[in-house]
Amino acid sequence: MALANRFAYRSSSLLRQCKAPALPARAFTTRASINGLVHRQPAQVWKNSKYARLFSSSTLLRDQSQTAPSAEAYLASGVVKGAANPVNVKKVLVIGSGGLSIGQAGEFDYSGSQALKALKEAGVASVLINPNIATIQTAHVLTDEVYYLPVTPEYVTYVIERERPDGIFLTFGGQTALNLGVQMERMGIFERYGVKVLGTSIKTLETSEDRDLFAKALGEINIPIAQSVAVSTVDEALEAAKGIGYPIIVRAAYALGGLGSGFANNEDELRNMASRSLTLSPQILVEKSLKGWKEVEYEVVRDASNNCITVCNMENFDPLGIHTGDSIVVAPSQTLSDEEYHMLRSAAIKIVRHLGVVGECNVQYALQPDGLDYRVIEVNARLSRSSALASKATGYPLAYTAAKIGLGHTLPELPNAVTKTTTANFEPSLDYIVSKIPRWDLSKFQHVKRDIGSAMKSVGEVMAIGRTFEESIQKAIRQVDPRFVGFQGDKFDDLDYELQNPTDRRWLAVGQAMLHENYSVDRVHDLTKIDKWFLYKLQNIVDCTHELEDIGSLGGLKKEIIQKAKKLGFSDKQIANADKSTEDEVRALRKSFGITPFVKRIDTLAAEFPANTNYLYTTYNATTHDVTFEDKGTIILGSGVYRIGSSVEFDWCAVSATLALKEMGKKTVMINYNPETYSTDFDTADKLYFEELSYERVMDIYELESASGVVVSVGGQLPQNIALRLQESGGAKILGTDPKDIDKAEDRQKFSAILDSIGVDQPAWKELTSVADAEAFADEVSYPVLVRPSYVLSGAAMTVIRSKDELKEKLEAASNVSPDHPVVITKFIEGAEEIDVDGVGSNGQLILHAVSEHVEQAGVHSGDATLVLPPASLDQTTMDRVKEIAEKVAKAWSITGPFNMQIIKAEDPAGGLPQLKVIECNLRASRSFPFVSKVLGVNFIDVATKALVGQNVPEPTDLMAIKRDYLATKVPQFSWTRLAGADPFLGVEMSSTGEIACFGKDLVEAYWASLQSTMNFRMPEPGEGLLFGGDVTKTSLTKIVDYLSPLGYKLYAAEPEVKKFLESTAKGNVSVEVIEFPKEDKRALREVFKKYDIRGVFNLALARGKTVQDTDYVMRRNAVDFGVPLFMEPKTAELFAQCMNEKLPRKEGIPGEVRRWSDFIGGKPL
Repeated sequence: MALANRFAYRSSSLLRQCKAPALPARAFTTRASINGLVHRQPAQVWKNSKYARLFSSSTLLRDQSQTAPSAEAYLASGVVKGAANPVNVKKVLVIGSGGLSIGQAGEFDYSGSQALKALKEAGVASVLINPNIATIQTAHVLTDEVYYLPVTPEYVTYVIERERPDGIFLTFGGQTALNLGVQMERMGIFERYGVKVLGTSIKTLETSEDRDLFAKALGEINIPIAQSVAVSTVDEALEAAKGIGYPIIVRAAYALGGLGSGFANNEDELRNMASRSLTLSPQILVEKSLKGWKEVEYEVVRDASNNCITVCNMENFDPLGIHTGDSIVVAPSQTLSDEEYHMLRSAAIKIVRHLGVVGECNVQYALQPDGLDYRVIEVNARLSRSSALASKATGYPLAYTAAKIGLGHTLPELPNAVTKTTTANFEPSLDYIVSKIPRWDLSKFQHVKRDIGSAMKSVGEVMAIGRTFEESIQKAIRQVDPRFVGFQGDKFDDLDYELQNPTDRRWLAVGQAMLHENYSVDRVHDLTKIDKWFLYKLQNIVDCTHELEDIGSLGGLKKEIIQKAKKLGFSDKQIANADKSTEDEVRALRKSFGITPFVKRIDTLAAEFPANTNYLYTTYNATTHDVTFEDKGTIILGSGVYRIGSSVEFDWCAVSATLALKEMGKKTVMINYNPETYSTDFDTADKLYFEELSYERVMDIYELESASGVVVSVGGQLPQNIALRLQESGGAKILGTDPKDIDKAEDRQKFSAILDSIGVDQPAWKELTSVADAEAFADEVSYPVLVRPSYVLSGAAMTVIRSKDELKEKLEAASNVSPDHPVVITKFIEGAEEIDVDGVGSNGQLILHAVSEHVEQAGVHSGDATLVLPPASLDQTTMDRVKEIAEKVAKAWSITGPFNMQIIKAEDPAGGLPQLKVIECNLRASRSFPFVSKVLGVNFIDVATKALVGQNVPEPTDLMAIKRDYLATKVPQFSWTRLAGADPFLGVEMSSTGEIACFGKDLVEAYWASLQSTMNFRMPEPGEGLLFGGDVTKTSLTKIVDYLSPLGYKLYAAEPEVKKFLESTAKGNVSVEVIEFPKEDKRALREVFKKYDIRGVFNLALARGKTVQDTDYVMRRNAVDFGVPLFMEPKTAELFAQCMNEKLPRKEGIPGEVRRWSDFIGGKPL
């Protein structure tokens, strides 16, 4: 097709009629920057050449107009070379982002790691502050020194005092680092210690974050933004809205992921929205709503010499109104005309230059759906979630380049890390389409509101690469959850309402409407405002599905229809569902026709230049492979999308295994699809497949690569779930523990039978076949009992049952989780302690093990528990018995590789030794592997990887016999603030989104630092109010008051019985005041909190509230909504009170917990 016709295809009129022909992505996405072409051709030749429209070079230094620049403008702009002017720094402090939370997740481990890599290359010493022990960046491989400490001005100042850095990076730690930098600059800390802020200046960061300054700055260069007013009180917000007119959107300054933002259609909604937002930020913006406009993003890089390029532009599938973190995003944009694309590109460059960004910047726009009007929504002058996506979508290492720019380098002098033949001053060009879909876990939370809007709620995201939109989006859907076969629907009570009012199940509603309810593209567009271009592409999938259903049998499938379906991104299972056959039958038929995927390479420049990268994806829209397959490498299966229960901890495990294999001289092949991870960096493994972790795709790659084996034990639960099938059906060689043995640990019945056979105790259990059986068993062992299904991660559908009434409803929920596997009911032992064991085995012999104890009592999921290592309260006899159990288990399952066990310790009714009962065993790495490795100074995954491949396995070592003068505590990071309505209550189902760990000489020192490291934690100060509630039989309530009353806190209760209980049981003359507690009026309750200056809430309820009117639920939920620290578990609340008693008032000097990680563990083994 002629280039002119290709671009005519992208014209706005045709696009809006949605009559676009099916074209490979290349036809409408190629935009490269090729300076050589400019310099080799005379101006007139260039002006008339096809490249004038295809290739964009470094832009003009003079002011850009907002219209699309001409070819002459591109030619004249050239490149501002600028002499290299390295910043003179010898030691740089890098600020990390802390624990993973909604809105700020693994992308900052990736970007921070890139920055540290750039510093190491430059020979600059690096010091990292980041309490997230699960990250790759917090290891001496990347950084010279690590401090596991709170990212607060107080602790960062201590580190500056001790380390004396002369530079600091603030743009690689998300909003946490940015807010910290602004705060410390205002305090004069950087000036006092002579610390230079590298990259984007504090002034620019403030301008981009402070909504008033931002509006003024863009007004100076005539860039349109939505009409808005910055306010700091609720009354000011209401007044501003009168002038602007409803509907409006509220945005909070210095907030992340849309925290504190939302839409308001009237005064009441605005009053509630503004009140909540002002508890999270000192300033909010009241802005005219542009809901329904297109949302478009540009990633821009600028150096100090004013060279500027756009690296990637992205378009939201959803119109404005849904936070970009909760939207399906497509890169590059598909529905923008050339004029629109260049208009927004020019504006982005103009903004970034005017603000003076040095490094990377994200510009978000609202674009009128049927005109050329636009508004700038937001500018992030730091690495962001979108930056990580853009990096992985294009192959352009944004964070690495931004760090190099921060050290004084210019874009033209930096080599393109992928091609090695061009410079970083080239704009990437894509010959493929990338789709990002968020992952939510809202179903885990009671009372949570499932709507999605301007405040982000998703916990992770996937990225899929294809040569057509259909191929790309269907891959992404399957990556979100392996239960999805591709574009599909689901049942809804009111489908039209669901389409008009987006929830986390939005795409399923679109699928239901188009696949099963025969909605037209026009009707879906009217209800959703999703661009018709996307809907017509989805209609292609619908038409193919119906075609397959009409064929109806495997015998009727011809080569042409299978080829067509595969090009549209259909999985074998999806085809099998449509023609009523099986996945294996479709796979065999497909292969008999010679239909297999082709492997293509991402090289940043659409194959215009030679590249030696092994950043790969598979597609059926090709005719040749880009790579050869003679390596016979080892495949490592990554962990896939971040979700509750599987997060950055497993990426650390996968990367550690990859590096260990490379050190042994083995070729490595990583399969993963998470754009937030270090494992999906193009140079982590010898080959990276940005692909699904499904049986179909892993077998495709295994067969293409003739791989020497597959590692399934370092990527969490997803690889485990396909391990047996890979071996049995696919004939793949699984390294380490036999998948048949994995199955014996995952299947509760087989697991329990083996424990019985080796004499290891366990709670009484029974396989459930009917409700009657369950009732009989529960009566026999007495309530409470635990219902838990097999093959689950993070306790999905596990529930403690306290009465007969709950049984039927709960059993139905459990059977839905894993219908192919039996459900087991277990006696739940209350008041027991829980112990975590992480180990490494080799051919059934225990090589290493670590024993961590939980602070919380059993009943809190281990992922939500506070872990202490080495244990602070387990005696030697217990430690010896735990080791003996680990040895028996390793032998019984013939474990080779990593494994994890959970054991409960309960008092013996007969007065003998405490009972030790195994409640779970996972024959894979667990989420605590990074924690135990870094605390004990031994990389468990390194040792496990040696065991997997049978090389140089060390002799068995008892690490727990070594006496240490420190311990560490791992605490959960929750994101309750993000999950409107969710009940902040801990149980057997996991709800935390991340983790933190800090070191100290004792439990108090370590826990004190750990708690302050959790996001937005504000320590209640003596003299402020503390509110108490919950179960008045808990002695912990009394102990908490005993610790805190001498410090001068004012003590309050919401109910008279709590006051009576505390005053009658606490030591000394304790006074507790009962305050009014308006449960149904949030505004009035907020005023109560303000009136009594309540800065901490202790609510020790026995169980979740049945309704949202439950006093304890209201207390917990509003503590979270008002930004007040909440303690709802007895043992951790007690420990916190003890910490406050010992640590307040604060002493002079640097606290004992401020020590280098290498000083704690005595060297740099990791």
